Amino acid sequence: MFKKDFLWGGATAANQLEGAYHTDGKGLSVADVMPGGKQRFQVIGSPEFAWEIDEEKYIYPNHRGIDHYERFREDIALFAEMGFKCYRFSIAWSRIFPKGDELQPNEAGLKFYDALIDECLSYGIEPVITISHYEMPLHLATAYGGWKNRQLIEFYERFAKTVLTRYGKKVNYWMTFNEINSAFHFPALSQGMVASNGGAEMQNVFQAWHNQFVASSLAVKIAREIDPTIQVGCMIIYATSYGIDSNPINQAANLVQNQEFNFFCTDVQVRGAYPAYTKRMHKKYGVDEAKLVITEEDLTLLKNYPVDYIGFSYYMSMVVDETSEETEGASGNLLGGVKNPFLKASEWGWQIDPEGLRIAMNELYGRYQVPLFIVENGLGAIDEVQPDGSIEDGYRIDYLRAHIEAMKEAVEDGVDLMGYTPWGCIDLVSASTGEMSKRYGFIYVDLDDQGNGTLDRSKKASFDWYKKVIASNGADLA
Repeated sequence: MFKKDFLWGGATAANQLEGAYHTDGKGLSVADVMPGGKQRFQVIGSPEFAWEIDEEKYIYPNHRGIDHYERFREDIALFAEMGFKCYRFSIAWSRIFPKGDELQPNEAGLKFYDALIDECLSYGIEPVITISHYEMPLHLATAYGGWKNRQLIEFYERFAKTVLTRYGKKVNYWMTFNEINSAFHFPALSQGMVASNGGAEMQNVFQAWHNQFVASSLAVKIAREIDPTIQVGCMIIYATSYGIDSNPINQAANLVQNQEFNFFCTDVQVRGAYPAYTKRMHKKYGVDEAKLVITEEDLTLLKNYPVDYIGFSYYMSMVVDETSEETEGASGNLLGGVKNPFLKASEWGWQIDPEGLRIAMNELYGRYQVPLFIVENGLGAIDEVQPDGSIEDGYRIDYLRAHIEAMKEAVEDGVDLMGYTPWGCIDLVSASTGEMSKRYGFIYVDLDDQGNGTLDRSKKASFDWYKKVIASNGADLA
């Protein structure tokens, strides 16, 4: 059974729901110039993409989001009605420092989060804040080259110190970077590394990771100095990985896949040091270690200020196959790999694997022995509004039920689990496709992919189901 103080809730990101992209002094973020549509990653990955707004050519769903900036009180009230114990959200860096390199913060932006945090606390909902969630100020990406530039450590430190000082007495749970390991696949989002400044080059990715590791430890140090009881976690995307068969070649390849994707960033942030396989990893990706800027002071900081817990997202597993030539690729899987014949997939091709969550939890806890927090998990699906206004999303209930059952098994295995915040507790703009039609929420928002709709909120069938799950502390999943 889950702990008595288990943190049930939901998760969002500022750039996907707030809207108001240039309101009250907010600057542009990398997310603000990303167009909507299924091909969004291909578009932003091309060298010709200008990283500026072109409304004649593209639509920008993030600009409006779901208007949470104006309607957050209505949304928090709905979360409270479900019984949320916590709410995971992010602070838009460019609301606080519009360009990212200013010396003084934007007070209007700080006041917005004052109000949002106070609204949560008025209902007894613990805020869980991600400091940086795919919304770096655009100026830091285009003028400085993103996280490969060590100057960003200073800018992030100032940002982290500003928000931790302002909110640290009210907010107990923080995470430094969203899905930090996703730079393997999406360096533009997580590191501000755009094609025009060499974003895809692995030398830059590894330098950017190091700079982020240092920045993360500085945030931990700042939190310790403000209040030693503040909990600061890292945050990764975890994809349980299987070798396609018992061939030792595939098993060895799977070992490497786990080291590189699931463990590398966490090894540094939790253990406070680079793992033994780092040198081989660098060699594989053509990284010249002599050109990496890593100081002894950096390494001491990493050692002295590791994170307190591991936050992670879990949506899918993947399969590694090094020996077959004709296996079918898992085209929808965000992270690649080949198709798993034992699993079903979502409408977007993401392979659904609840048992993989139990495996993930055991692998992480067995390796690190620090508390885990599942801060994203959910099913993106097309929801149909019935003539009477109801939305019967039993498929979402089935998905979440199976994953909560897997969580129970992992807790029985001895895993220390802090909480569970399903992704997109209210419908928002998809990060991977920029669509509204790819919905995750318990709460339906009347808005389509072209930006048409009333923005009215309504409850799906999963709303009352999740309310019951929280009230029973996970005992009643019927």
